Amino acid sequence: MHILVINSGSSSIKFSLFDSGVGELRSLFEGEVKGIGAAKAGFKFRDADGRDLSAGHSEVKAETPVEAIGLVVEAVSGEGLPKVDAVGYRVVHPGAKLDRHQKITPEVMKDLEEAVVFAPLHDPAVIEVIKEMMDRFPDVEHYACFDTVFHETMPEAATTYAIPVVYRERGVRRYGFHGLSCESIVRQLRMEVGFTFPRRMVIAHLGSGCSVTALVDGRSVDTTMGLTPTGGVVMGTRPGDLDPGLVLYLLRQMGADRVNALEKMLNHDAGMVALSGMPNDMKAVREAAARGDAKARLAVEVFARSVKKAVGGFMALMGGVDAVVFAGGIGEHDARSRVEIVGGLESFGISINSALNEATGDAVRRVSASDSLPMVLVVPAKEDWMIAVHVDRMARAGVGGRG
Repeated sequence: MHILVINSGSSSIKFSLFDSGVGELRSLFEGEVKGIGAAKAGFKFRDADGRDLSAGHSEVKAETPVEAIGLVVEAVSGEGLPKVDAVGYRVVHPGAKLDRHQKITPEVMKDLEEAVVFAPLHDPAVIEVIKEMMDRFPDVEHYACFDTVFHETMPEAATTYAIPVVYRERGVRRYGFHGLSCESIVRQLRMEVGFTFPRRMVIAHLGSGCSVTALVDGRSVDTTMGLTPTGGVVMGTRPGDLDPGLVLYLLRQMGADRVNALEKMLNHDAGMVALSGMPNDMKAVREAAARGDAKARLAVEVFARSVKKAVGGFMALMGGVDAVVFAGGIGEHDARSRVEIVGGLESFGISINSALNEATGDAVRRVSASDSLPMVLVVPAKEDWMIAVHVDRMARAGVGGRG
């Protein structure tokens, strides 16, 4: 079976095609439409060996998600490419009714429409993409995979907000996100030959969006993100946790369209971009900090401090850990961030080997010192692969959706 995975964001669509025919899932092709809505969008399409299949079309017109998905369909339907047998989508928020990955039915689509109230900046675009793809691939099954499902194992004490019950009964709770990334890490570690799976683990998924998750026996027990992906640790364009009184203060300072203005600010104009005054690019911010830029230096310090507090807090919550895992664009590629986050946690017996930390790689690797009691690992986040795993499982089992 050939599974097309669609991982869409507010301004980009990543796509991958997997073959589930024999043994472990195998990636055949992957690509991305980036900068949707801009005057010119970027387009990449490569096979598993890295060969460029974009036919020189690195710049394309994609002013809307529908235009972007048209480019994806054209790419994966090219001559000589395998027929798509199923499509899986990463959906950020399932809302209060869906607690597992689902085959998409009319009832599931209705539930997703209702979930927009929880994720108005994330879910509408993916719903639009799903509808367009279902029109273009009417004869195959479509599946929704949610970032929250992995965190369904959290205890009630970790998911409950201290607010009146009337709102909790409407589904207001801490859901947690980056679950597909966390699950892919757990699965990769369980597959490692000659490796003892860590019973207590903290995963720091650090990219444009960032979260820290505590796990026991590979199951989520707590995480930093809550009702939405806006909370938790400091991120590229999001502030992380804020004093509720500060949110009220900001609302009082804004004009007539204050709710929409505040929502935009908290999701696109806060976090490290607000502190540094620079675009959302950790490498560029670090380079500016190294040149003596005080704002960039403060942004890096606030970011690392925020993540360190979360990692240390979860280590204390679990009475210590057996492994700290870094994933995501920053977690996997920014050696300095790993040092800054782990630094100061020596009382937990954790330390990094500088040479191993500076080395590069795209597989599971250990970067901790030989005498470090908790391992420090770098593991690639494989969300698309994890979606394909779930789609393959559901398709083989004939899993249905609601309705």
